[in-house]
Order: sequence, then C-alpha cells, then structure tokens
Amino acid sequence: MFGSYPVFVKRDLDGFFGLFVDNLVQLLLLVGLCGSLCGMTGEDSRWIFAYILPGAAVSILIGNVFYAIQAHVVAKREGRSDVTALPYGINTPSLLVYVFFVLAPVYRETHSAKLAWQMGLLACLGSGLIEFGGAFVAERIRRNTPRAALLSTLAGIALTFISMTFALQIWQRPLIAMAPLGIILITYFSRTRFPLGLPGGLVAVVLGTVLAWVLSLFVPASVLGHVMSVSAVTESWGQRGSYWPIWAGSEVWSVLCHPMQWLGYLSVIVPMGLFNVMGSLQNIESAEAGGDRFNTCGSLAVNGIGTIAASLFGSCFPTTIYIGHPGWKAMGARAGYSTLNGLVITLICFSGTVGFLNSIIPIEAGIPIVLWIGIVITAQAFSACPREHAPAVAIGLFPAIAAWGGAVVAGAMTMAALEGHSAMTMQQLITSSDPLGGINAMVNGFLVHGMNLMGQGYIFTCMILAAVSACLIDRKFQAAAVWSLIGAGLAFVGLTHAYQLAGNQVDFLFVFSQAGEGVFAYRAWSVGIGYLLLAGVFWGVSHYQSREIIAH
Repeated sequence: MFGSYPVFVKRDLDGFFGLFVDNLVQLLLLVGLCGSLCGMTGEDSRWIFAYILPGAAVSILIGNVFYAIQAHVVAKREGRSDVTALPYGINTPSLLVYVFFVLAPVYRETHSAKLAWQMGLLACLGSGLIEFGGAFVAERIRRNTPRAALLSTLAGIALTFISMTFALQIWQRPLIAMAPLGIILITYFSRTRFPLGLPGGLVAVVLGTVLAWVLSLFVPASVLGHVMSVSAVTESWGQRGSYWPIWAGSEVWSVLCHPMQWLGYLSVIVPMGLFNVMGSLQNIESAEAGGDRFNTCGSLAVNGIGTIAASLFGSCFPTTIYIGHPGWKAMGARAGYSTLNGLVITLICFSGTVGFLNSIIPIEAGIPIVLWIGIVITAQAFSACPREHAPAVAIGLFPAIAAWGGAVVAGAMTMAALEGHSAMTMQQLITSSDPLGGINAMVNGFLVHGMNLMGQGYIFTCMILAAVSACLIDRKFQAAAVWSLIGAGLAFVGLTHAYQLAGNQVDFLFVFSQAGEGVFAYRAWSVGIGYLLLAGVFWGVSHYQSREIIAH
C-alpha cells in the first residue's frame, strides 16, 4: 500500500476482466482487418506481430501505468481510498477509420503491405500530436461546456456502440453469454457476494468459458455460434514467439519527407485527432461526475504521448482514455486493474499469444461486463446532471443513435452484397430516384441519408444539441446562439454532417477533401445555414428579453 490507498484490491479483478476483454477485442479486430484488407497475411503478417502489436503494447502500458499512478497521487492528495484510475486502451473508431480510409486505400493502390503500414504510422503520429496539443486548451473547453453536453455524448456511445452492440451479441449467443450475464446482473444490481469472496467478473468469465467448451461437445456450430476446439488452441499456440518493440521512427520519417503522399489523408487524420481529444475530455468529465477529479491537461497530454509512442514503435492505431470510468468505479476497481491490464496486454503482444487466448476464452464470456459498464455510463448522464437538464441529455443521444443505425444498415447491406442477396448498395439507395417502388420517401429521404447526415461527426453534434438545449432550459439565449454558431462552423468545414459514400462505405468529407469519381458527396452547407438560422432566432429572443426587462 501507499498510505491508505491499496496497490491492488479484490474488485480490481472485475475491473481487469472488463478492460481486458475490451482491449482484447480491439487486438483481434486489428489482426483480422489488417490481414484481410491490408495484405498483412502469410509472410507479410510480420507487420502485425513484429511491429503493430508490440507497438500497441508499449502505448497501452504507458497509459495504464500512468493512470494507475495518477490515481495514487489523487488518493494521497485527497486522503481517500476509493479513487478509480481512468481506463485506457486502443481507440476503436480510430482503428476502424484508419484501416478503411488510410491503410486499405494505400494497399489497394500500391499492393504493398509495408507502404500501408508506414502510412498508418504517420496517421497515428498525427493523431497523437493533435491529442497532445489539445491537452493545453481542453480544460478551458470543459469549463465553458454544460455537463449535460459532455455526458450525453458518452451516454449515446454507451447506449448504442457499447450496450446495444454487446446486448445483440449476447442474444445471438445465448447458450454461452446468458449465464455470465446473469452473474454480472446479480453481482452489480443485487450486490450479492459469491462464496470465498470471488469477484463476479471472474465467476462470469469462468462460467462462460466452461459452458463454451462443454456445449461444443454436444451442440452444433449453427446453434451454439462459437465452437471451441483443441485444434484451434494447438494452431494458435504454434504462432507464439518473442516480439520485442522495434523503433519505427525512421519509417515515419521516410513517409513524412514525401508530403504529396500523405497530404490527402489529412482529411481523415485531423477529424479523428479532434474526435479523440473531445472523447477523452468527455471521459475526464465523466470521471469527475463519478467523484474522481483528475488534471485535464496532464491526463490528455499522456493520452497523446501514448499515441505518439505507438506510432514510433510500430503501431498504426491511436490509444485513448476509455469510456467507462463510472462502471469500473461502481465495480469497486481502484488502480490495480489498470496496471494489471497493461502488464497482461503487454505480455500477450510480446509473446504473440493474442490468438491463443481467444481460442481458450470465448469473447461472449466477458462481454456482459462491458454491457454493464455501458448501462452505468448511460445512467450517469441523467443522474449526474441537474434534474432539469435531463431533456438536454436525451436530445444529445440522437446523433449517436443515428451513427449506430447507419453503421448497422451499412454492415447489413455490405454482407447482403457479399452473399449475392442484393445488387443494391447504400449509395444507389440514396441516389436512385425511386429505388424501392414508391417508398423511397421514407427509406431514401430519411432513414438512410438522414442517419448518415445526423450521425457523421456525432461526437460534436451530440455536444452541440445538448449544450444548446441546456442553455435554453437555463434561459441563456446568447449562449445557445454561440453554440449554434459553433455547430454552423463545424458543419461548414465538414467535421459534422458532411459525408461521402462509395457503395456502402461512409467517409468524412472534410473541407479540403476531394470526392472521387462515382462517389456520392454531400457537403452539409444547408445544415450549416440551419445552425445560423437557429443562432439568429436565439439572438432575437435574447434581444427581445433584454428590451422587456428594460421596459419593466
């Protein structure tokens, strides 16, 4: 112990399993996507196992250890023993965006996995520099933003991309996942302790793993959904090795010296860097609402340093302060869960045993923990804000819901096209004059185009809608007008609402983006003008109210 604050508590095991499952999902995702879309298979898989995974481990270890130490410092300063460290790991949106819109396009153009990896390194470095620079202005933004605006964004992400996504996975794999879900609900809703004081997260993961292996002996894959096999364990064990971090700064420099190769990707790097800054800022606000106040500048600066370290040691993917601090705090986790996660992730990345671990423990055994964290975050957005701001939190959920819905539609249409069940893409659905025999007014005019339009840049749009609403509830009409002007500016430069669509692939349409041939491009000028009109209305009401006060 350091004073009265423990290095590790039993509940840190619950926190560890939740954070570890989340990090493991990201590692498996990057291995799969880099292999299938970026040519990193066979001999070229070395870019994943020898560079990307060890580099990711370096960044994850830096962040996890720092935030654990930070929790100790706060606990000592405030004389408390219940401080929970900020969670940290690979940024999921950045991972997906960088694979689909940086690495994969470079590989398709050059057929070189190495060049795709090098461009990914530069993109990661750019994101880290933006995150680091944003650390020095973020606290000012936080002080001038209603809490409802910051927390409603997290609630929207938690409700959709975390809770709803994992809930659907549980119901798709009920034979494995439902029993662990029951354990998690008993542990944290009923606050029931298990024999020998075993953590509920550990019990859930063990139960799910045992069920998966036993049921695999009797239940066909078409019913079970995830069949465990000894052969998969043996094969993945054969992939192990020693993969130590390798300095990749010279690779970054080789790309940096040829600006014509990377200037076009600034339309991806800049928005994602800004999104990471705002997302981390919102997570710090969420931690403070949960009772733990951390220094904004220091937290975000290390966030950026971790991403910069990732790029310089071979990883293409930014790391970030994770959503979910209230969930881990409610579990009873302190600082030990963060340190343990960093050490274990580092071990499996350095040893090449990511696939081996996945072959033993089914993901379905751990996702109920992450689902519960999403539930807690959603609840916090309403409970930690002034009661009268609840409608502002609610309206702030809409853009995240739209983004999630758009992702589901795009995924479904992509799979349908791959399986040969549909010749129509999302692009054709939006641009066709009458794609579905008369009902396009609903499908084309609202559900598809509207979801893409509202969901693009949702991290900013959630904040703006909730901030405007909170200001109006407080009758601060001029402040609401200022937030509307910010919304207009973001729409005009393409950080929100604007998008381009090639088939089913949705991309940013930043101010200096050039839409390719045959690509549906929507620059959201009309939405920007709409925000200006809102600002005018609010300024007008403010002026009218001032005259009324003077008159009386």
